[in-house]
Amino acid sequence: MAKTSISGRVVAITGGARGIGLATATTLHRAGARVAIGDIDRDEAVQAAETLGSSVLAASLDVTDGRSFKDFLALVERELGPLDVLVNNAGIMPIGPMLEEPDALARRVIEINVLGVLTGMKLALPGMIERGSGQILNVASIAGKSPVPGGASYAASKAAIVSLTETARVEYAGTGIKFTCVMPSFTATDLIAGTKGVRFISNIEPDAVAAAIKRAIQRPRADVYVPGAVGVIGRTQPLLGRRLRDAVNHLIKADRTFLEVDRRARAAYDARITPQTGGAATAPERAAATAPQPERSL
Repeated sequence: MAKTSISGRVVAITGGARGIGLATATTLHRAGARVAIGDIDRDEAVQAAETLGSSVLAASLDVTDGRSFKDFLALVERELGPLDVLVNNAGIMPIGPMLEEPDALARRVIEINVLGVLTGMKLALPGMIERGSGQILNVASIAGKSPVPGGASYAASKAAIVSLTETARVEYAGTGIKFTCVMPSFTATDLIAGTKGVRFISNIEPDAVAAAIKRAIQRPRADVYVPGAVGVIGRTQPLLGRRLRDAVNHLIKADRTFLEVDRRARAAYDARITPQTGGAATAPERAAATAPQPERSL
């Protein structure tokens, strides 16, 4: 399959102010894409765009709010042109014993990690189908393929994304739209703060995930594992049987990684993702407060 050129293509990235999102924006911008980054933290998004150089668009985006997402994509198309690629990257990862996780936090995981992705797909697909081309890349995790003690809500959300992406691929076959599920292993971002990782599998850098996303745009694939070796784990674990699978996970400490956590090292991230109680704004109020405004790097 010949490579598809990235130069000039319009790419929107959710959760683009940090981590994998920012690394992806950087990589695609350098490849000549017309990049827009959306993030719940508008100031961080603007600052991120300024690090990339001219032509990068930054705006506030709350993926849990349909109006905010719709306004963001409308802004992207108005400023940069028809959307070629949507990278659904925004997500949160609370970890710890399932029974200790507040219900409001579990609900927020589903709202951001699952419903945010579904909303983005529903908003981006009509225009792509009309044009007969486009690609949606959903950032899931190898956690969507494996049991993750201490990460129940997160793993469930990523399993949902694996299924959602594959279902959309089959449902919209023949429309010209490509669907890609990106499944990284432990990535060195704020999401894994305070954890020790697993044996025999080194943590990866966000740049490695960004490079894999770039390759998946150039040569579209349904499944992308990062690093590629975790694909062997993801594909073979269901064949091992539960007893052998559990023994392997115990050997590499995957069954304890999210239960034995340094909470002090994780405190800043936990505070950022924990829903605030009391005085919550309504959806229209949030939308008005976060309505996307074009911001370009200087």
